[in-house]
Formats: sequence, structure tokens, C-alpha cells
Amino acid sequence: MKWLLLLLAGFAITASAADISGTWKGTADTPAGSVERTFVFKVDGTKLTGETSSQMFGKSQIEDGKIDGDNLSFVITANFQGNEAKISYKGKVSGDSIKLTATIPGMDQPIEYTIKRTS
Repeated sequence: MKWLLLLLAGFAITASAADISGTWKGTADTPAGSVERTFVFKVDGTKLTGETSSQMFGKSQIEDGKIDGDNLSFVITANFQGNEAKISYKGKVSGDSIKLTATIPGMDQPIEYTIKRTS
């Protein structure tokens, strides 16, 4: 009986990951100016995949994506004027919006996005 309860608790934890599958969009102020970014998320259990794009930085694949309850994290490789940088994102889901913090190597100030579901 004890094992059954642990197994059911494990399923409940896995099932509680927020369903953020779909398209999200938001704008952040950066040292390079205001950047609008679109995120297309795909969730499979606790695995987060998809892609993100912006006019300034182009399209990037979501790597190492995880979602645990309302918390998510992932990495993208962005290209700006021929230079590649790994950007780490961490965020928290709240209904149809997500607050994301992007950390870029060599930058002291993280970039804050609030993105909204568009579909």
C-alpha cells in the first residue's frame, strides 16, 4: 500500500507541470534596444522543447528545457552580428503569462520578459 501511495504521488507531481504548449510573445528592454521575442513551447511530461525567434537575433532552438510545476528553465544559442552566445532562461508560469529572466554570459544585468500566450 505504501508503494502504491508513493507511485500515485509521483504521478501527481509529474501531472502537475503547467501546460505551456503553444505560442507566447513578449518584449524586453536590452542594451541593444527593445527586443520582441516569440516562444513556441512543446511540453512532454517535464521536458520542454521548441524554438524562439526575434527580428534582432533570428531563430533559436530551445535546449535543456525543463518544466517542474510552474517553474521552467531552458537555454538557447543566439547569434548577434556573427557572435554566438548561450542564453539561460528561468521563469515562472502564472495563468496565461510567464515571467522570464534571461542571463547572458558577460552581462551583469539579466533581461526580464513577461510573455503572454497568443495561441
